[in-house]
Amino acid sequence: MTEKIKVIGIGDNGKQSLLPIYEKWIYESDVLVGGERQLSFFQDFHGEKVMIKGGLSSLVTKLEKEKRNVVVLASGDPLFYGIGSFLAKKLNVEVYPYLSSLQQAFSKMNESWQDAYIVSVHGRSMKGLAQRINGREKIAILTDATNSPSQIARYLRSFGMNEYKAFVAENLGGENERYTFYELEQMENMEFSSLNVVILKKTSKGKTWSFGIDDEEFHQRKPEKGLLTKKEIRTLSLSEMKLSSKSIVWDIGTCTGSVAIEACLIAKEGQVYAIEKNDYDLENCRLNMQKFRTDFTVVQGKAPDKLEEFPDPDAIFIGGTAGGMEEILSICCTRLKQDGRIVLNAVTIENLYQAVEGFKRNGFEVNITLSQISRSKPILNLTRFDALNPIYIITAKHKEGEK
Repeated sequence: MTEKIKVIGIGDNGKQSLLPIYEKWIYESDVLVGGERQLSFFQDFHGEKVMIKGGLSSLVTKLEKEKRNVVVLASGDPLFYGIGSFLAKKLNVEVYPYLSSLQQAFSKMNESWQDAYIVSVHGRSMKGLAQRINGREKIAILTDATNSPSQIARYLRSFGMNEYKAFVAENLGGENERYTFYELEQMENMEFSSLNVVILKKTSKGKTWSFGIDDEEFHQRKPEKGLLTKKEIRTLSLSEMKLSSKSIVWDIGTCTGSVAIEACLIAKEGQVYAIEKNDYDLENCRLNMQKFRTDFTVVQGKAPDKLEEFPDPDAIFIGGTAGGMEEILSICCTRLKQDGRIVLNAVTIENLYQAVEGFKRNGFEVNITLSQISRSKPILNLTRFDALNPIYIITAKHKEGEK
């Protein structure tokens, strides 16, 4: 490869979207690279055409060896969720963008877009979308054939997020351009072009939650209670986990899902994985996920089974071990990332001892907080305190310089 590869953005209206100099570069090139749609605009190109299919690694290998003049065509702005950023990391390129699909969509709405939250579900799972967008005023979503506008509408309605209207812009710049607002209920069963952008605009107040959700808000076992990590213990445990917005979190023995839900509200851009063995607790967990608009991965099983399905975590909460503490701790300590933390709640002295010894055997540093919480309770026209069960909050992390 002797010259810089030119990566040129192109619109759905083909050659009309190009500056004359860009078109000149294309026809002067020896090799024209692009998707099927982009290449179809240049039927009269006489050089070699290379269609992009599947992964990009083989394309990079080919272009690294190429000595001829190469132009790569990309949709819209190649550096906006496009091929440009990948190629720029691997090859010597110059990028010449066209308008991104979002710029065009917002212009059709007559709306500014510097204040929009932008997310892509193009070629990605929608898992976690609910907590990422909940409460935001303006959201732009890049879609694909699977995660279509109708599928997005069904997803949002499953979490009760009916405070949004959707603006769908299809085939922007092309002959079949179409754009308008839809109610989510209306959009659920409609068909759209595969080339579209969805913009959500909040039209009424929706429900959001701050850190430290009251216990009474959660669906939980009735009349039997107590199988919920209480608000005070939950907030202390989550603060010990030191979560960031992108943390990957495990919740072992999630029960009602209270810790996993609050972890989702902190790690909105991350991923939360939970495991629970009991059917009835899982049912409550899923009800709570819908209520609190959190979309995490929850599986039925008894840890350590199924933990191998989860990616390596930044933080782990262990609310229950069901007699398998030694093996659970061994796996958690092995899988935890270098700067991560494990927080385990223990009620009994025996479990406290077993946990501390288990962490030490795995070479972890341990810190213990004994939480003894009492809540005020009215008695006639007076007030007394009701004590909650004392809880040992055990925090473990890698020793400095180890792993």
